[in-house]
Amino acid sequence: MQNKLNKVFLLVFFMLTAMLNAQTKVIAHRGYWDTPNNAQNSLQALKMSNTINAYGSEFDVYITSDGVLVVHHDADIQGVDIERNPYSMIEKLTLPNGETIPTVEQYLTEGKKYPDLKLIYEIKPHKTKENENRVVLATLALVKKLGVEDQVEYISFSKNICELLLKYNPKSHVSYLKGDLTPTEIKQLGFTGIDYHFSLFEKNPTWIEEAHKLGLIVNAWTVNKEKDMQMLLNQKIDYITTDQPEVLQKLIQ
Repeated sequence: MQNKLNKVFLLVFFMLTAMLNAQTKVIAHRGYWDTPNNAQNSLQALKMSNTINAYGSEFDVYITSDGVLVVHHDADIQGVDIERNPYSMIEKLTLPNGETIPTVEQYLTEGKKYPDLKLIYEIKPHKTKENENRVVLATLALVKKLGVEDQVEYISFSKNICELLLKYNPKSHVSYLKGDLTPTEIKQLGFTGIDYHFSLFEKNPTWIEEAHKLGLIVNAWTVNKEKDMQMLLNQKIDYITTDQPEVLQKLIQ
């Protein structure tokens, strides 16, 4: 009798573990920034992502002319073109919440304090392939130096950047953002997954299932309406990136 009970317990345990592992994961878009005294791509937004137990905090990266990696969504900061200027032109500029523009080193150092939080590292397309090569090499070196290789997952709209990440570190977790490639084409390139605007999964309703059959991870951005979240949850998507992570968490629960 005891052996039977043990077997039942183990079966239930493994079923629950599988269900939890299969559950859609929540990624806070540019961090969880929609809270008091906060800003997109800030250290505060990163901290808040951890506070609500999000799976990951997404952030955007450019490289300055003198090789400093900075966290910012747009190519310029208050009129200062990031790629074409040294870090000295940026370091005193601030976000709406008063924080200075974080460097990637500051961001990853803060993120390292929260080992269960994935750091969803978006490398923005740069003006030249030379700069894309620079930003990838600088990124991989910094991530290795800080010891956060297992915590970082990369995304990019640039196919070239995705290919460079895998060229220099084949173990990198790399998902493509642009949405112009099918799951089969992504698999052939060796990328880890697709990370497309949610509307593309409405137009191509078989893509999530196709990607899963190919062993790809599937994410959708930026999903802020409950009906769109539910559509993706019904298709058992792996990740959803949102500006409303707590709304999505309630739907999942």
